Parts: sequence; C-alpha cells; structure tokens
Amino acid sequence: MGGIEILQQEIERCEKCPRLTAWRASVAIEKRAAYRDETYWGKPISGFGDPHAQIVVVGLAPGAHGANRTGRVFTGDRSGDWLYRAMFRAGLANQPESSSRGDGLELFNAWVTVAVKCAPPDNKPTPGEKKDCSTFLERELKLLTNATLIVCLGGFAYRSICEQLDIKHPPKFGHGVRVSAERFSILCSYHPSQQNTFTGKLTESMLDRIFMDAKELVGSRN
Repeated sequence: MGGIEILQQEIERCEKCPRLTAWRASVAIEKRAAYRDETYWGKPISGFGDPHAQIVVVGLAPGAHGANRTGRVFTGDRSGDWLYRAMFRAGLANQPESSSRGDGLELFNAWVTVAVKCAPPDNKPTPGEKKDCSTFLERELKLLTNATLIVCLGGFAYRSICEQLDIKHPPKFGHGVRVSAERFSILCSYHPSQQNTFTGKLTESMLDRIFMDAKELVGSRN
C-alpha cells in the first residue's frame, strides 16, 4: 500500500475536531428528504484522482449532502457537477458526471481535494478546525510528487494554500489570479458553488478557461 492510500485511510478515521465529527454524523442520520433511502458516508473525505498528477484542485470542504453523502470529494452536488464537467471538457476526466464512488469516474493528470476534510456547518470551518486539518493537506501535497500547479477553488482554498506554501504577502484573491511559489504555481478560480453559478459570477466558459490554462501551464500529458 502506497503513502497516498495510507493517508486516505488516516483521513477517513479522523475524529480530531469534535464539532465537525458530531455535525457530519448528524447530517448522515437526519439526511435530506431527497436522499432519505441512501446510506450516507458521514466520515472525512480524502482526495481523489491520479496520484501522479501535475495538477491539484483544492476546494473548501465536503458538501453536507454531496461528498458527505457519497464518500467522494465534489461528488453528488451541483458544485461537483460543474467541476467535473469542466474537467471532462478539458480532457482531465473520462466522463462529465460524478454521482457516486462507483460511477466509473477517472481523472487524468489531476487530483481533487479539499482544505478541510469534514463537512462543516454552514460551510464555515473555524480557524482551529482549519489548522487541525492542515497537516493532512500538507502531507497530501508532499505525496503528490509530480504536482506543480494548484488550482484553488475559492478564497478559503487560496488562503489555505498560501499558508501551506508560506507565501507571506499573496496577491488578493480573484478569478484567474496566478501566483508563483517555490515548488508550485497557483491558479485561482471562483468556487463552483450555487451562489456563484446561479448568479453568473462564475460561468462555464470561465471555468473551462481555468482548466485549459492549467493544462497549458503544466504542459499537460493529455
């Protein structure tokens, strides 16, 4: 078993943050009416994709009724629908849908993860929870030895990555902002949340451009 698989198992067993542990479990019991007949994952969510990837996509945290339900990052909610459709169009995924762990989705030269591994109430982890989870993200980035580019989905992911890479005075977050660090380059995108996609702040063409730029920046294998 490789290092990334060991890390995934450690993440899935974690109960370090009492508030998040209780919240994710309660959501898995109470459920959303549309999914009342499903068995929720209700555990922390590890990263997913190609362990030899050059591109790492980082979001905020699992969705309460998305990844916390399905057990795979950005799977089973509208944010994931937008993300994987864009990755498919860019040639970084074998299909545009992501509905469950067993749906056959594969990523090419890309790894998708989140800064905080448990679904938080109101999508708002506390600073302490973010700090406690940061060691998982740090280890994940170290194990992804081919990675050279990080796509940050939203300001929370961007700040988390800047902290990880010890970037002291990063540029202000914005869609399309690029930052160079010692090992990684960073490319920022608005998060594909309903708040952004329903209002038109983020369009499909804007997200497509991010992933086409990402491929160009790494000289993608695909």
